[in-house]
Amino acid sequence: MRIRYSTREDGRPVRKANIYTREEHGINFADVDKDAVCIVERLRANGYETYIVGGAVRDLILKKKPKDFDIVSAASPARIKRIFRNARIIGRRFRLVHVYFGPRIFEVSTFRSLKDGTTSNTFGTIEEDVLRRDFSLNALFYDPTKQEVVDYVGGMKDIREKRIRSVIPLKVIFQDDPVRMIRAVKYAASAGFALPLLLRWKIRRQSALLAPVSPSRLTEEIMKIIHAPCAAEIVDSLDTQGLYVYLQPHASGLMRDPGFRARYLKSFAALREKAGEAEIPGRNLAALIRDYLEDYLDWDAGAHENYRNAFIAARQFVLPMNPPRVELDRAVRLLFAEHGITLKKARLFERGKIVFRAAAGEEEKGDMPLERPAAAEPAAPKKKRRRRPRRKNPAPAASAPENGE
Repeated sequence: MRIRYSTREDGRPVRKANIYTREEHGINFADVDKDAVCIVERLRANGYETYIVGGAVRDLILKKKPKDFDIVSAASPARIKRIFRNARIIGRRFRLVHVYFGPRIFEVSTFRSLKDGTTSNTFGTIEEDVLRRDFSLNALFYDPTKQEVVDYVGGMKDIREKRIRSVIPLKVIFQDDPVRMIRAVKYAASAGFALPLLLRWKIRRQSALLAPVSPSRLTEEIMKIIHAPCAAEIVDSLDTQGLYVYLQPHASGLMRDPGFRARYLKSFAALREKAGEAEIPGRNLAALIRDYLEDYLDWDAGAHENYRNAFIAARQFVLPMNPPRVELDRAVRLLFAEHGITLKKARLFERGKIVFRAAAGEEEKGDMPLERPAAAEPAAPKKKRRRRPRRKNPAPAASAPENGE
């Protein structure tokens, strides 16, 4: 391990960061995305200090394959866009750059300062930027060109000791962004880490800060949770810490019943067994609504009326989450398929009515009632409009000569 120093105002060196080599951090370079490496190398070739940062570095150290690779650089957004032709600047307050490699997007941010607090948007240095990170395990910088990890806050030690520790002071970390409470519990549950007593106490004291968070942000967090391999452990921990009621209030209320709680968590645990299979649209979202609809619906009723009730009930049940309508439709139809009822969608909504069509041959078998929209009457042929010929403007009259000429 090497040490990075900086100089104080009096000229004396001060220890700033630990630098871990490939043998010490144990990251398998083959797991690092080649396009992310390309972005880092090009920015460094242009003279800008650049690293892979955040959850990707944490997962690589924990021997997991990251889904996303975030990059941080000393280059400004405008400069990054000039270097990459396949880039676009996004955001108004927090300006970031999206670099496109085919259908994939890599988020590149600029080092932020602490001039106006931990939520400011002024550019700064790496030493300032690291102090804006939420937890130490997310505050590690990885240089793929040298295969080194730069650690300013003791994040490597916390990962080895399986501990969640905040970088931002506890008195402001959740006030600045209440969603960090959800992430702290999620990191601990997914990695098998411990939440320190003071951090758990702070989460319980300030959990009500999640109440005014926008539904779009809560939807984003829920979707990440249900697609995580350890979704059952995360949901269980969130409920234990008193946070799940802000994500899924209806489900949290039903979880007070031990029987429903066990079935609800089992639905999420079943997703882990299918993690290696091809992803089926709506399968993970179905875990949120399966046990509620099992108790709510009369499965012996007609498929048409049942589906209508199921879709409306599922939409209400997952509030304040607001999943895409098509995704929720797929989840409901998967649950119907588990009961041997196959529905093929023609159009989900037509003038406020849910419309279905049966699978091939099912109408004859009588497996499902069929409802089709009334055939539209053939429209009368449109009459051709006759165009009037354009009238030429008459020549202007000659003006009278001045001075009586």
